[in-house]
Amino acid sequence: MDPKLNQVVIQTAQNHQGPIETDAVIIGAGPVGLFQVFELGLLEMKAHVIDSLAYPGGQPIELYPDKPIYDIPAIPVCTGKELTDALLKQIEPFGATFHLGQTVTVVEKQADGRFFIETSKGTRFLSKTIFIAAGVGAFEPRTLKVDGLEKFEGSQLFYRVRNPAEFAGKNLMVVGGGDSALDWTLNFAQDGPHKAESVILLHRRDGFKAAPASVAKMRDLCERFEMQFIVGQITGYEEKEGQLAAVKVTGGDGVTRLVPLDVLLVFFGLSPKLGPIAHWGLAIERKQLVVDTEKFSTSVPGIFAVGDINTYPGKKKLILSGFHECALAAFGAAALVFPEKGKIHLQYTTTSTKLHKVLGVESPVFD
Repeated sequence: MDPKLNQVVIQTAQNHQGPIETDAVIIGAGPVGLFQVFELGLLEMKAHVIDSLAYPGGQPIELYPDKPIYDIPAIPVCTGKELTDALLKQIEPFGATFHLGQTVTVVEKQADGRFFIETSKGTRFLSKTIFIAAGVGAFEPRTLKVDGLEKFEGSQLFYRVRNPAEFAGKNLMVVGGGDSALDWTLNFAQDGPHKAESVILLHRRDGFKAAPASVAKMRDLCERFEMQFIVGQITGYEEKEGQLAAVKVTGGDGVTRLVPLDVLLVFFGLSPKLGPIAHWGLAIERKQLVVDTEKFSTSVPGIFAVGDINTYPGKKKLILSGFHECALAAFGAAALVFPEKGKIHLQYTTTSTKLHKVLGVESPVFD
């Protein structure tokens, strides 16, 4: 599956001579960034969305487009791609413009209170507010540190699965002990369209930071000889005719064994990199942006942070938590964008004729 082939057409930026003037610039087009468009739109604020990826969807599209997600309210199960498509459909009425394949390089507060923003492609904005929804920042997979192995990346060494079908029927080694490693191990070891010829799970210890149910399923598959689990670390490799043929695995007993394979899938998690955000003068704690829990404002008024990029007491890194943050952040921004309106009152999409007009739907008639 190509994550760029979303079923919903998105509005991309056209050439623009001067700075684009807008109510809000959203940095990050993941699920939380997309829902921020919706919450801003309900309050009649226009938004432009910037993302370093060439397509919207963020981490779910980049890392697990076909994996099931079970904790989106009212949706029993959906994939990362299905969630992205649904969010893009939901925000269609608000006409957000997307600036993809570029990163924000400059943020400067102006005398009139607005922010001057420039991207790596030279796109410039004057915005009344900024919403940072950049997930864990410019996330990069933590790599396997074995000299020379990097030359197989993209052909036999992978740090993410974009198309599970290409691994079907192969001899796989999955490395890692978290949810991603266990989830993909089960995906390829069990009967199904993506079943591999063989699967070996390698982890440095016999303990996991993954869902207990997944660990139990993995151990059951091992007992039935449908896959294998090895404790150890990769310390070298062998190649034949330019192809990765096997890896050297050193176990806890100090013995190094040669394990043949076709493909190596490594899931060591993501290394968060804030990039230029780290230099914008915002309060940062452990590579995350400190926010309040009233309106999810950062330490700089007018700049909000929602989703995995922020931190506050009790923070839970869940998509549904990010959606809640978007709603409160939008109300916080409305006070800055429309100071003449005073208090912004809460309205409900079920009954508000004003919101029905904004959404482009007919108001229902109740008996």
